[in-house]
Amino acid sequence: MSLLQEVDAIEQESIKPLDECQKLIEHGVSTADDLLREGESAVHGDVGQQNEKLCSFTKKALHIQLDSLPEVPSLVDVPCLSAQLDDCLLTILKNQIFRHGTVASCPPVQLEEFVEKPGGILVRWCKVDDDFIPQDYRLQYRKSTASHFEDVYVGLETEFIVLHIDPNVDYQFRVCARGDGRQEWSPWSVPQIGRTTLVPHEWTTGLEGYSLSSRRNIALRNDSQSCGVLYSKAPTYFCGQTLTFRIETVGQPDRRDSLGVCVEQQNGYDSLQRDKAVCISTNGAVFVNGKEMTNQLPAVTSGSTVTFDMEVVQLGPSSNEGGNFKLRVTISSNNREVVFDWVLDQCCVSLYFGCSFSYPGWKVLVF
Repeated sequence: MSLLQEVDAIEQESIKPLDECQKLIEHGVSTADDLLREGESAVHGDVGQQNEKLCSFTKKALHIQLDSLPEVPSLVDVPCLSAQLDDCLLTILKNQIFRHGTVASCPPVQLEEFVEKPGGILVRWCKVDDDFIPQDYRLQYRKSTASHFEDVYVGLETEFIVLHIDPNVDYQFRVCARGDGRQEWSPWSVPQIGRTTLVPHEWTTGLEGYSLSSRRNIALRNDSQSCGVLYSKAPTYFCGQTLTFRIETVGQPDRRDSLGVCVEQQNGYDSLQRDKAVCISTNGAVFVNGKEMTNQLPAVTSGSTVTFDMEVVQLGPSSNEGGNFKLRVTISSNNREVVFDWVLDQCCVSLYFGCSFSYPGWKVLVF
């Protein structure tokens, strides 16, 4: 048994009589409170029933010992935990603290912002000490009900998207940094609470050509000859949000490959290069309602991130293009982006996302 387990065992055993005292005291207070209300009711009640109520109140009061308390253990009977250290050990510890310890009025980095993401939280932090030169940052998090923090990011960036976050659950975050040329980490920032109310994006299950992760946010094109478009489980992408696809692994590219969003699920197609959809192919070509744009993005590679941002720019009478709903779409990949207007004939509050790959080996994470 470890020392901490021994401490816990002693605590559990020693607290029993104190718990019993607390229960007796709470019961006495509750009984006295009920008796007080009954007395007030007897005094202010109906005159005809007043004598009967006062008689009942008096009898109960005689049987209640309001001036007695249970015996509380004396201080000498309460266990006391202490640690005995030899003077030589204290001297060694003191010398090590003086040699390696530092004093800081505040940590050199602090958490700055939390941004909700579907099934995740974008955490940003900043350096608050102008004289501090960071070599690395270290971000940790935990559920508010958990006892231990765990590392989620170490690196030079000052923001990171923490995934696999349960919606409507509080998480605690903290960050520290390591100075240039130093091995030790700085003091932790003040812990702060972040949460997301947005449900995570999920792929639809059951399509033969794709294997999904346990959280259904990663899709792998398997060896099955069956092909088609893998759609999202529901239309969970809303205008004003950023939809992100991250290519984890790549397979053989094909011009019919696609990553994108669409108004509705349409079975029978092998690509999102169709009407009521916008997408990017693995070669970087951009398609709007099935038509290829002149501008294109770099070809996607392993580790590439493709993002879709949309905002409503027109909602009203039919335009010259024949639609009455227009979205401003920005697709970004490998530090380049294309911006265009997507004209639709119907108002779309939310959209589906999807992907299609002709050959196996492609793995994509959506968030």
